[in-house]
Amino acid sequence: MSSKSWLRSALIVVAATVTVLPLAGAARGEPGGQAPEIHDFQAEIHGKPDVDNRQGRVPPPAGANRRSAGPAAEIRWNALGTPASVVSAEPLAEGLSSDPVQAARDYLKNNETTFGLPAASVDALETVAVNPIGAGHAVLLRQRFGDLPAGIDGLVAVGVSGGQIRHVTSTLSRETQAPPAAAITAEQALEIAARDGGIDLAKAATKQATPVAVPAPDGVHSAYQVVLIGGAQGAEAGYTTHVDAVSGAILTRENLVDHLDPENPRWSTFPSNPRDDYSSKDIRQTWCFAPGAGCDYVTGGEPGTGKAWDVDHATNTPTDTSLGNSARTFENRANGDAFSVGTRSNVLTPIRNYTYPWQNTWYEAKCDPATFDQPGEADLEAAMANLNAMHNRMHDWSYRLGFTETAWNMQRDNGDRGGLGNDPEQGNAQAGARVLSVRDNANQITGPDGVAPITNMYLWQPIAGSFYAPCVDGDYDMSVIGHEYTHAISGRMIGGPTAGWSGAQAGAMNESTSDLFAMEQLFEYGFRPSGQTPYVIGGYVTGDKARGIRNYDMSKSPLNYSDIAYDIVGVQTHADGEIWSATQFDVRAAFVKRYGQGTAKQQRACADGRTAVDKCPGNRRWAQVSFDALLLMASGAVDYVDHRDALLAADAIRFGGANQDIMWRAFAEHGLGGAAASTGPNDPDPTPSFVNPSGRNGSIQLKPLGEAKGAALRLYVGDYEARVVPVADTDPATPLGDTVEMTPGVYDFIVAGAGFGHQRLKYAVLPGVRLPLPLALSRNQASAANGATATGDGVNQAKLIDDTEATNWASRAGAPAGKSVVVDLAGDEPVKIRRVQVSPMLRPGTDAADPGTQNRFSSLRSFEVLACSANCADPASFRKIYTSRANAFESELPRPRGADMLVKSFDVRDTSATHLMLRTLTTQCTGNPLYAGEQDNDPNSATDCATAGPQREFVRAAEFQAFSH
Repeated sequence: MSSKSWLRSALIVVAATVTVLPLAGAARGEPGGQAPEIHDFQAEIHGKPDVDNRQGRVPPPAGANRRSAGPAAEIRWNALGTPASVVSAEPLAEGLSSDPVQAARDYLKNNETTFGLPAASVDALETVAVNPIGAGHAVLLRQRFGDLPAGIDGLVAVGVSGGQIRHVTSTLSRETQAPPAAAITAEQALEIAARDGGIDLAKAATKQATPVAVPAPDGVHSAYQVVLIGGAQGAEAGYTTHVDAVSGAILTRENLVDHLDPENPRWSTFPSNPRDDYSSKDIRQTWCFAPGAGCDYVTGGEPGTGKAWDVDHATNTPTDTSLGNSARTFENRANGDAFSVGTRSNVLTPIRNYTYPWQNTWYEAKCDPATFDQPGEADLEAAMANLNAMHNRMHDWSYRLGFTETAWNMQRDNGDRGGLGNDPEQGNAQAGARVLSVRDNANQITGPDGVAPITNMYLWQPIAGSFYAPCVDGDYDMSVIGHEYTHAISGRMIGGPTAGWSGAQAGAMNESTSDLFAMEQLFEYGFRPSGQTPYVIGGYVTGDKARGIRNYDMSKSPLNYSDIAYDIVGVQTHADGEIWSATQFDVRAAFVKRYGQGTAKQQRACADGRTAVDKCPGNRRWAQVSFDALLLMASGAVDYVDHRDALLAADAIRFGGANQDIMWRAFAEHGLGGAAASTGPNDPDPTPSFVNPSGRNGSIQLKPLGEAKGAALRLYVGDYEARVVPVADTDPATPLGDTVEMTPGVYDFIVAGAGFGHQRLKYAVLPGVRLPLPLALSRNQASAANGATATGDGVNQAKLIDDTEATNWASRAGAPAGKSVVVDLAGDEPVKIRRVQVSPMLRPGTDAADPGTQNRFSSLRSFEVLACSANCADPASFRKIYTSRANAFESELPRPRGADMLVKSFDVRDTSATHLMLRTLTTQCTGNPLYAGEQDNDPNSATDCATAGPQREFVRAAEFQAFSH
């Protein structure tokens, strides 16, 4: 799900303010026939990308070095010439004031050369927030330039504990002068930002223009910080834009859309989701404000006030509706605009009994839109009540972990506890239900503190050649609701009150954090979501109990940092976020192994804040460190290494560094070891490191043997080769060596090389030992590197024999069955063939020969192999030597994934041939029964892929390899 958009109705997970579930990444489905447009959970967000048009870079000060900011400190520099981060395993400074703010200021003064701020400028820094991290604090200070606060950057986050400085990140500027006076008005800035974002200013739901200063390498700019939400034509849109107040130029733009009794009120809720089998048995619980007859679960009061969820804090009286201080929930079915908020809340219930009938109507009626106007309105009231309760639960759970008023949470009335208030979570139940293009998604739109966020939960249904979900209502899947709400949590806590995540790697961690926190709150309260394990996101709404909306169950993921951009759409926040999820899940598992999992009673006591975190099971300690780390990052433009360092610092501050060893090992196992590096949050090829700096490592050395002796081979960690960074190779022309150092363990590897195809292997790395890795690869007789050529149907035939899954062959329009490519093996004499390897992998983007969309459903599913040894210009000379199973490349609901398309090996009948033919039998669209037939009762939507799918006449495959043994 996307922190900015899921499918398309949901700004994060689905798609309509985003319509589908991914907040930040969902593969976009392509409409065809009468099918509505839908956005896949693993596609990129729509709208304009984040931009930063500030140019140049201020060099670090002369004499700056690794030790200039404290003992053994490593400094990474930002473009403004100040430290982006100062990291050390030891305290950066000691013996400072017990007042955390004063300690932070003293540290900056003592390091004037490094940070560039004289004492007077440090004293002038505005204290934005002081948030507790155990016995320590995260202190956030902001620069002012003349009378203007910094609108973006100009921040420093200092982790302080007992007079020690443990972690520093900053976007401070060495320039401190006031910017030039504004030459344009706020209204002109609004118009400029609206044109830039494609927004109709008259229709925008939110429009603000605030004078600010924007530091840049070329000096300090006077600017307007413009927040615009809504008003786009045909798509969701929301931006924070900094407009130069002198020139009118766009300095920066951040996309805000992320694509999961009278005195005792009670709510009927599905704590996680309805039954896995989709039966209409009502298994809802009764949640009550206080203990009482018939209550299954006691919510208690909001942590900050003790008041019930439905109380108006301004009047201290109940609203008798789904309108409260922390969440306001509406029906918004007729409007497909993700940025609008409905006007109808739950009907008035003077006895505060939010328990409405639920008949499972949308499922039972098989997505028949006529139910919207029939008695019960497709369980609309029950959906609003459920969504309202779930938003309130997320508010209370996250509040106890630090998402409070001073960390810019979402509440109508903050009292005197900090923050701006007037920004409760605005929830739209069954959002856009009357608009066919708004399906299979969910989203969260989160502006800066003081701007009420909006979440949209959509209906789900099968769509031809795009997404095959069951007919269910997303308002009942807490893994999705929790995902979307977490976009607001992390987006508010990171980078201060007016900025959020920015950049590809940052967006990926945004999506991942939403998955992780959604999973964690369910786990702590003992509520089991739909799925084969408790760690599946969207298992109910997608119908996939193994992987949900993602490529992997986070507890069974093979991904690591070298895999950035591994998915078939390339750099993609949802798929790349799964790398962070896999890493963080193992960090969490290490905490659980060390501190135990505890009992259900202990878990609930910790979730309710009744037990100190240092007495809680390991998962709660991990969750607390994860929340703390967000407050330690002064910028949302971070990469995985930055976030790793913030987590280590959070542990040092809260737990005295007691868990550095287990954290480092988990990070190293996922390529985020000591030497991991990135050029920034948009780096598609960061440098992985599997070295544990606090442990004893081993190494392996590549040893090509047999036919591969002397060959240039590449070694990859994990399951993927295309778009992945290798960790070692035997090619003298590259800077990589033939040896890789790794933390001990058993790893899956792929070896690939021109002329040798792909080989998978599993190998152990032992502590303190260098082991040879024997690579007895066979020659790929069908490789262009060995002289083979390819001809046949379609385009890019040569890319079928180039030894990489990063490119592919595509047929032209027409029935896929029978489309073929003939490979002329090198030489004139027949070659013995015993085995072939085939990959139907897709690739990102288009090329001149194949400009069409790389649709998931056009991927090869089953095939034949034919051979010829004489007169091969005549097709009749070919004889069949292999027919694959019908599901040679199996995929499941709700759509094919990249993991389903990885290269596989197939034993063929021994033959001698000069030519081989790969011939298509079926594609995922034409051959998979899961995507066949009419699957709903919606007269406006087709579901049969073979007749209505947009790519039903195309087939694609990435590799055809042939081996003699």
